[in-house]
Amino acid sequence: MTNKRRLGKSEMNVSPLSFGASALGGVFGVADESESIRTVHAALEHGINYYDVAPAYGATRAEEVLGKALMGVPRDRYYISTKAGKYATGESGGKDYFDYSESTIRKSLEESMDRLGVNFLDIVHLHDFEYQDRQHVEWALDEGFATLAALKREGRIGAIGAGIYPMDLWARVVAESPVDVILVHNHYNLNDTRLVDLLPACREKDIGVISASPFASGLLSGGLIADWHPADAHDKEILQSAARFCNEQTASMAQLAFQFASQNQEITTTLFSTTKESSLLQNLEWYQQPYDQELLAQVLSILEPIRNKQWDYDCAENGLSS
Repeated sequence: MTNKRRLGKSEMNVSPLSFGASALGGVFGVADESESIRTVHAALEHGINYYDVAPAYGATRAEEVLGKALMGVPRDRYYISTKAGKYATGESGGKDYFDYSESTIRKSLEESMDRLGVNFLDIVHLHDFEYQDRQHVEWALDEGFATLAALKREGRIGAIGAGIYPMDLWARVVAESPVDVILVHNHYNLNDTRLVDLLPACREKDIGVISASPFASGLLSGGLIADWHPADAHDKEILQSAARFCNEQTASMAQLAFQFASQNQEITTTLFSTTKESSLLQNLEWYQQPYDQELLAQVLSILEPIRNKQWDYDCAENGLSS
């Protein structure tokens, strides 16, 4: 991918497709380390130059595997971001915990850099501070962002970002916080396009936009939907109806989903995650092809009952019903 795009006010020129490393940590199933490393190398060879990860993915496993994959790769061939504030360790019984204090953020980022084999992070995103019924929001907006701003002044990180879900909170972050970039998941795909509502404010402030989850956390893959997803049985039936319709047309809902999500020129880069080189190459091929406008209109009509539905990921995170 030779056509790079400026990521907002940062000095980064990123590929229109970017690599999310959550799958390397086993978030979507068991991940073979050797295959994961080969897939990262294939992404590099095909010009993908932005890689995102987090210590919460697989309780640091994703960072460890990504660090192995990037070992020996010239630092000017990639940009890397990780996240802070949300963590998962054996000490917490395998459950995520949240800490947006300066001491913890500084310590966690040093540990992340050690795992990744770098001494500079191009972006750090404050991670999922809406979780646990938003009890951490003010902490993150105050001490969390102040810490990232200090690290940026010190030259330890290049840009300040955030990675959350609720649209009302995104509006506040864009308006009030010192973000250079935002990583928005599940808000620009076939069933939810609310990210477009944020774009005017981002353009005004020159904030770079990273859109994640083109397959809507697996809802649009055309396969079985994960049990943990907060979509209810009725919602899942609508999604499966759309997938069946695509199959009847000898089309792929996954292909349509990826093409639709990745080809909006107003979005700087679209982030996807995989451990398989074959999947990576398939996505790259799909990105180069125009999608079927008639098929898109028919699928959007089927998905209309769940259009822009707000999923309760916080509820799902805690193993509760939605």
